[in-house]
Amino acid sequence: MYCITEYSSPVGGLTLASDGESLTGLWIDGQKYHGSAIYGAMPKNDALPVFTAAKNWLGRYFAGLKPAASELPLAPAGGEFRAGVWDILCSIPYGEVITYGDIAKRIAQKINRESMSAQAVGGAVGHNPISIIIPCHRVVGANGSLTGYAAGIEVKRKLLSHEGAYVSRKKVAVL
Repeated sequence: MYCITEYSSPVGGLTLASDGESLTGLWIDGQKYHGSAIYGAMPKNDALPVFTAAKNWLGRYFAGLKPAASELPLAPAGGEFRAGVWDILCSIPYGEVITYGDIAKRIAQKINRESMSAQAVGGAVGHNPISIIIPCHRVVGANGSLTGYAAGIEVKRKLLSHEGAYVSRKKVAVL
């Protein structure tokens, strides 16, 4: 059974979900696909150790520190392709961004294909069930523009600003 808890953040209310051991979801209030990766009832349970750890992580993050996603047990629901994209997202350093196209190139190399669709990458990024911790907000358009974000462009802008990212082609990370 999955459980949830809530967290109040500078970008709005957050809902966190867990299977009892790992963090399986983190959604910003009003976000597209809120809870879509989890089926069934999700009773509130603030006492799970993983929630305590995640709230501590978020507290440090919003205080300006740079905790690593690897500090938490994460179990986002998704297939192999999405998991590969989410792994790349976790490698984007604080204060930097990467394009959908650059992620597509990395995925194509990894699976030994000549190319990969940036739109397919966009779908995987958009369906990231653990926002902020798996930093999908660090992905930008080909020209460095802020494009789609399930919680809205203004939230994406706030998160990038909080991290000190300058969204211009010069700052786009090529990982």
